[in-house]
Amino acid sequence: MPTTEEIIESALDRIGAGYVFPEKVAAIEAAIRGRLTVGAYEGLDGPALCAAVTAHLQEVCPDKHLRLLWTDEPQSLDPVDEDGGQAAFLALLRAENQGIRRVERLEGNIGLIEITRIASAIEGASAIGAAMQLVAHSSALVLDLRGCFGGAPEGAALWCSYFFPDDQVHLNDIYDRTSDTTRQYWTTAQLSGPRYLDRPVHILTSGVTFSGGEDVSYTLQAQGRAVVVGETTRGGAHPTARYAVAEHVLVTVPAARTINTVTGGNWEGTGVVPDVEVPAEQALEAALKALRPGL
Repeated sequence: MPTTEEIIESALDRIGAGYVFPEKVAAIEAAIRGRLTVGAYEGLDGPALCAAVTAHLQEVCPDKHLRLLWTDEPQSLDPVDEDGGQAAFLALLRAENQGIRRVERLEGNIGLIEITRIASAIEGASAIGAAMQLVAHSSALVLDLRGCFGGAPEGAALWCSYFFPDDQVHLNDIYDRTSDTTRQYWTTAQLSGPRYLDRPVHILTSGVTFSGGEDVSYTLQAQGRAVVVGETTRGGAHPTARYAVAEHVLVTVPAARTINTVTGGNWEGTGVVPDVEVPAEQALEAALKALRPGL
């Protein structure tokens, strides 16, 4: 196991090389090295060290994706194996049914899809299409993102594509610092399931809805295609890579930022603000009341 100083220096190297806002790196490095110098991290075990460093990172730079994470699963430190955490993420999605926890038909012919992760557009396409096929003939749809912890930007664009008629909707852009390029995200021409058009869509959110789940919520809300019901979300809008800095310690580095084509901004730090604000546990009831007022 590397020393605490080695872990922190390796993490700072990663942040310095990849963080989407390079002008903030000097302040981050000064704050963390200052804490290291005065012994703030002495005697902390792995999880406690990660929690302390994360708290100090976010004091100086309140970016919820900028973190040191403890993982019980050993990580490879071989640079040849580095992929920004993609292989582990794809394996997690396979284990979690591509993030689709539940598809249900509720009273009043209301479709419900509960999503816990936003899958990749390639591996997740069939599962997403199958879920949309099961709700294809509903009168209205509820997307339950209250427990959605994030996922892939391409997958978020794929989910959103089902609610527009063609491939002509420019959803958002993502600027990547490492390549100094901006990628456009548009609705998809070919989908694995039927599009869901001309019917109401409500999205449920909570204070733990994060990242990719926020992307779907924010994008469909901004486009006027969905009503968001529940709580303001956590507020993490920066696509992120993960790097092992010790066998059980990862640093997550936001390397890009999302730019919505309607608002010109994103949900970083503010979260997605619901159209109908209710406690998360009451969000489904509130959405169903709006969607089936006669029942």
